[in-house]
Amino acid sequence: MKQNAKEITPIPTQWIGPIAITGNVVNEEVSVPMATYETPLWPSTGRGARVSRKAGGIRCTLVDERMTRSVVVRAANAEEAYKAWTSIESRQDEVDAVVRSTSRFAHLLDVNRQIVGNLLFIRFECGTGDASGHNMVTGAADALLAWILQEYPQLEYASISGNFCTDKKVSAVNGLHGRGKYVVAEMEISRELCAQQLRTTPEKMAQLNLEKNLVGGVIAGSLRSANAHFANMLLAFYLATGQDAANIIEGSQGMVHTEARPDSLYFSCTLPNLIVGSVGSGKGNDVVEKNLTQMGCRADRDPGENARRLAVLCAATVLCGEISLLAAQTNPGELMRTHFTMERG
Repeated sequence: MKQNAKEITPIPTQWIGPIAITGNVVNEEVSVPMATYETPLWPSTGRGARVSRKAGGIRCTLVDERMTRSVVVRAANAEEAYKAWTSIESRQDEVDAVVRSTSRFAHLLDVNRQIVGNLLFIRFECGTGDASGHNMVTGAADALLAWILQEYPQLEYASISGNFCTDKKVSAVNGLHGRGKYVVAEMEISRELCAQQLRTTPEKMAQLNLEKNLVGGVIAGSLRSANAHFANMLLAFYLATGQDAANIIEGSQGMVHTEARPDSLYFSCTLPNLIVGSVGSGKGNDVVEKNLTQMGCRADRDPGENARRLAVLCAATVLCGEISLLAAQTNPGELMRTHFTMERG
């Protein structure tokens, strides 16, 4: 085969659901596709979807959205870098004008900075419509870098991407300042439903989350992350909907929070870095186009609304898979017994 020949690698895909969802973006039951070689993930996530329908739905709240790119420039010393930054910060209307000149949909939301020695790192945070926005904000950053070097000749070019973004790497900055869609998915499940559908109790779930996700995460040195396997559902969802799969690195930095209430279990998944887009996804792949259309993410809506819908569906999918796995782990032997049955049966 020629070195540059293109092949399509098939990944088994199943539709899960429907998942019952409420909140400030979606209020309906929606099925979602998951592409994975880990076959137990389908029935496990399906169990969470079934619980969502019986419990009155997963409430998904979209808290924030932004895409970022950081540039780094070099000054003679830290004082000169600080002077340049204070001036740039005071000219955000002009910075926004440069951003808007590069795209119909890009606009500036905020700027942040770090100064290390004589290096000035500037993090631009932008709205990007229905696109995930990687290329859009990089194009804006490229124009902004040219503008900065023209307006501040005392600065020198260092890099178009200074890692303060930060892209496809574990970091604290994305959780603190946001990168992608910030979604909180939560569900309250009656004690009876916990026993019937999850074969567990609210108390067992809360204790497991504390001991495994929180304490276990601390001793492992996890960074802004306390979950069992967000990455599994994220990867399956991203592949089926044509997203950049490497973004599960920052996407899986999220937290499970639980409460054992008198008659119910409160269960939530917080995902502050969901990087998804309903346009520019899949690069014209027919299957991806069909999946997005079937999920209602190609509808005629205002710019940004389809991408918000996609992010909420993704967060709900993560919760379905997370609650099912944790429930299994409250019972000795259930996890491996289920895997052996499904993968070797």
